[in-house]
Amino acid sequence: MPVGLITKALSGYYYVLPDGDVNRQLVQCRARGIFKKRGESPLVGDRVMYELTENGEGTVDAILPRSSELIRPPIANVQLVVLVFAVQEPALNLQLLDKFLVHAESAGLDVLICLTKRDLDGAAQDDKTTHEQQTVGPEQAEASADSDTAGDKAGINSVVQQYESIGYPVVLTSAKLGIGIDAVLERLAGHISVFAGQSGVGKSSLLNAMVPGLQLETNQISMKLGRGKHTTRHVELIRLQNGSFVADTPGFSQLDFAQIEEPEELSACFREFQPFAAACKFRGCLHQHEPGCKVIEATESGKIAASRYNHYLHFLVEIKERKRRY
Repeated sequence: MPVGLITKALSGYYYVLPDGDVNRQLVQCRARGIFKKRGESPLVGDRVMYELTENGEGTVDAILPRSSELIRPPIANVQLVVLVFAVQEPALNLQLLDKFLVHAESAGLDVLICLTKRDLDGAAQDDKTTHEQQTVGPEQAEASADSDTAGDKAGINSVVQQYESIGYPVVLTSAKLGIGIDAVLERLAGHISVFAGQSGVGKSSLLNAMVPGLQLETNQISMKLGRGKHTTRHVELIRLQNGSFVADTPGFSQLDFAQIEEPEELSACFREFQPFAAACKFRGCLHQHEPGCKVIEATESGKIAASRYNHYLHFLVEIKERKRRY
């Protein structure tokens, strides 16, 4: 029985790319009824066994074991999440970025932070060449951002330094000027990746720059609302020239913490907390106001960025309130 990869799911059909098909001819398939009886559903990113039917279509018979599964967006076997945020238009929202990072850490996914629209920060034209093929940001920096948004050159450099120091690679890009495209492509090689981020940050424009002739629909940012319209309507894997796959997903800006059931689980999603949390006086410390909390001490001494710690406290309240409701 042939095996393939589901690259798109739309209106009850699953589009399967057969293994070894150099012509990239997709097979349009329906899923067998057994999946519905089991309460299962094939997902984009699934490797499946399928059977061809007389009309040239096919049926998905079995789903091979998954390495990962995301609920939103619904996609399987993702290894890397590219968090796409704009330098400006809309303004860089660090609280939302940290919320996405928590979700990625909870799902056990590797992360690449991609800051788009660098042509809007006023400095890109001067140093386009030096940024053409490199990941940007000092590795040893210990900078912190004091606000939830940043847009000027100094603010962006501080943001890059902060997240690089935590251990997250950051790439500054401009689809308009072609900055950083090669660096992103290099990082995606050999993976199934997903692009995630709020609407209007330029995910589709970045993918168009990465895949010549792709021509995904893009929309201008709404200056009145400060955000973009959703231009991507369904999850679909896009095959890159290096053989890897990337999913362009519907833009969204609202996330909940359904995957984190207990408040104690949140601090594990903040990488920089770990060296200090292990030394806290009380077991199960929530790092709020407990005496002898090493995370609080590290924040007060500048070893943990104040913005990250404040976002942690905000998310902790969200999780507690959600748990109380349910």
